[in-house]
Amino acid sequence: MKEHQDAYGHEIFDYLKGKPAVEVVERDDGFIGAGGGPLAYFRPYKEWSQREKRAMGYVRGRVLDIGCGAGRHSLHLQREGFDVTGIDLSPLAVRASKFRGLKHVRNLSITQVGPSLGTFDTILMMGNNFGLFGSFKQAKHLLRTFHRMTGANGRIIAESLDPYKTTAPFHLAYHEKNRKLGRMPGQVRIRVRYQGYIGPWFDYLLVSRSEMKTIVKGTGWKVTRFIGSKGPAYTGIIDKE
Repeated sequence: MKEHQDAYGHEIFDYLKGKPAVEVVERDDGFIGAGGGPLAYFRPYKEWSQREKRAMGYVRGRVLDIGCGAGRHSLHLQREGFDVTGIDLSPLAVRASKFRGLKHVRNLSITQVGPSLGTFDTILMMGNNFGLFGSFKQAKHLLRTFHRMTGANGRIIAESLDPYKTTAPFHLAYHEKNRKLGRMPGQVRIRVRYQGYIGPWFDYLLVSRSEMKTIVKGTGWKVTRFIGSKGPAYTGIIDKE
């Protein structure tokens, strides 16, 4: 990704420098959402949700953090003594992670991940990053790749949002549009905007618990437990079969 397209990275880097920053997410049907922005990407461990804290208790061995952003999960685990490698598509997010002290971080997308990175025990996909799989088909393909690059006790810790926990007509209409197109209802096409920067369009996959189980089936993985919350967010603990 070129830096002029890196809206996500620019908001992170501005926030790191003490500037106010607001994240805007645009969906391809015209829906505009203003997220929590970079504040969430820098939140210290003491302010994490109980779900996130519990998820960290399932981390083991060498860790690959996919979509590490500003590095909050990676840096926490590094401080706890884990060998962590972070990757992110955003070059400025990678720069921010390095600046904050993450020892091993690379500018890579999820589709560039493979055995050449080495063997890992835990693959971390926090911050709703199960969504980075993008689609049902690509998720199946990448899960098989993850199987080849993890040890015998390999584990994926993946966070998602259940897209069906909504009554908003605009979201329900989008689900129906996706069904007609043969896509999963929670497959959204979005881009990030920040000030004058506009990121590229990308697919992001939001799934229910049952859909997560269906996706991992037949890839050598199985969902062994869920860590829930009062809202739509949850974390899946996915282990090798």
